[in-house]
Amino acid sequence: MEVAIERFDVGPILGAVSPDSARLWGRGREARKGVLRRMFGAARFRKKGGSFGPAQHFKLNPNFDLTGVTVLHPLTPNTDYEYEIGAFAADIEFEHLTGPDGPRPTLMWKEAHQGSFRTASKDPKAQRSFVFGSCRYLLRLFGGSWFDDRGDKTFRSILRQIEKGRRVDQILMLGDQIYADDLNFLHADQGVDQYFKRYRDVFSQDHFAKLVSRTPTYMTLDDHEIEDNWPARASSKDFMRKFPAAMHAFLTYQLSHSPLFSHGKDGRLREQPNHYWYQFEDGCCEFFVMDTRTERLYGEKGERLQIIAENQMKALKEWLADGSERVKLVATSIPFFPDLEGSAADRWDAFSEKRIEILNHIRDNKVRRVVFLSGDVHSSMTAELRHPDDPSFKVVSAVSSPFYWPYPHSSAKGFKTTGRLDESSGYRLRRGGPVHSTDNFARVTVSPTQLRAEFFKRKGEPLGTAKTHKF
Repeated sequence: MEVAIERFDVGPILGAVSPDSARLWGRGREARKGVLRRMFGAARFRKKGGSFGPAQHFKLNPNFDLTGVTVLHPLTPNTDYEYEIGAFAADIEFEHLTGPDGPRPTLMWKEAHQGSFRTASKDPKAQRSFVFGSCRYLLRLFGGSWFDDRGDKTFRSILRQIEKGRRVDQILMLGDQIYADDLNFLHADQGVDQYFKRYRDVFSQDHFAKLVSRTPTYMTLDDHEIEDNWPARASSKDFMRKFPAAMHAFLTYQLSHSPLFSHGKDGRLREQPNHYWYQFEDGCCEFFVMDTRTERLYGEKGERLQIIAENQMKALKEWLADGSERVKLVATSIPFFPDLEGSAADRWDAFSEKRIEILNHIRDNKVRRVVFLSGDVHSSMTAELRHPDDPSFKVVSAVSSPFYWPYPHSSAKGFKTTGRLDESSGYRLRRGGPVHSTDNFARVTVSPTQLRAEFFKRKGEPLGTAKTHKF
C-alpha cells in the first residue's frame, strides 16, 4: 500500500536538540467535515549527504489538536543532519502500524517537509551564539482573526542573518508567544479550542515557520499565554476553566518539543511531567529555563507569597552550584534585573526575598559566569550586578523584548540601571543600558570568558554597538 506524505498544517518545529537527539513537532491537517480518519506523522533523517534511514512513526493526537512529536536518535554530536517529515492518514491502529507484523505502508516523500540542523556540542569550551526575545503580538478582533505580517518581519531578519552566514545555535522565546487576552478585554480566550486557534494563527506565519523548522527552538510562557498578570486577578472559576485550557494548549504547542519530556528507544514521548521548567546544554552554555508564572501564590489580600515553588528553587540552586565549568544562563520570562521604577506587582522585585536568596546562593557558593536572560518589559538592555564586599562576584542580565508590539513601548527613563538593587541588600547595578525602547531581538555570543550582546530592530538594523561583559 502506497501512502503519500502530506505537509503539516502547522510546523514542523525543530525543538530541543542535544548531542545525540533532536525533537520534531508538527500538526496534521483536519479532515473534511463528516470524514473520520486516523492521522499519523512520519519522519526520517540522515547525516548530511548520506542516505535516509527507515521512517519512524508517531501519533497526531486529536486531543492535542492533531499534533505530535518524534525524537530523532541516536545522533552524533556537532554534526549536520537532514530530515524529511510530514503526515499521512491510515485506517489502522498505531500499534499495527509500528508492530513487527503490522501492515506497513510504503511512504511517498515527494511532498514532505525538508529541513536540516546541527546537533549540540559536548565540548564545554565551544563558543555558542543564540537569539532570544519575547512578546510577539497578533491582534484578533470581533470574533474573527485579523492580523498582518509586521511581527513576522522580526523572524525574517533573523533568517537573513543566518543566510548571510551568522550561525544561530538556538532560539529562546521567553514568553508571550501569543496574546490570548486581546488588549485584556476584547474576546479573551476561555476554552481550549480558542487557545489552539490562537497558536495556529501565530505559529503558521511564513518567516516564523521557516525559522523554527531549521533552528533548535526553546520556549517558556509568561502571563499572556493565559491572561494579563496571571494569576493576580484570577477567580476560582478561572482556575477551573481558563487555566487548564491555557496550559493544555501551552503544553501542546510550546512545551511538548522541549527537553522536559523523556523518550523511549522508539522516539515516542513518555509521561507528562509535573512541572514546566527544564534544563539543557550546548557547548560552553548550560540553560535553566524557569517557570515564573504558574507557581505563583498570592494571599487573600493580594499579598505576594511565592514566585516559584520550593522544588523549582531547589533544582535551580543545585544546578547553579554543581561545579560545572560552563556558563550558567537562567532564562526567566520577567527581568531578574534591572527593575522598572514604580509598581512592581508582577516582576521579580515584587518577590525581593526570593531574588536575594538566589543571589546570596550564587555569592556564597562562588558561582561564576552566571547570566539571566529575560523579556516582558518591551525594552532591551544589559547590566551587571556587583557586591562591594566581594570583588569576584558578578552576575550579568540581558533583557530583550518585544519581537513586535504595535503600541507605545516602555520609556528608557523608567529603568533603574545604576545604584543599589534594593534597600535591603548590598548588591549594586553596574554598566546598565543603553535601553532600547523599540521592537527588537537579541543575538548573544558566549564563550567561557565573555558574553557579547547585540540588539537588532524588527527589520534587522543594528541598535547601537555590541556590548561585551567579561566573566
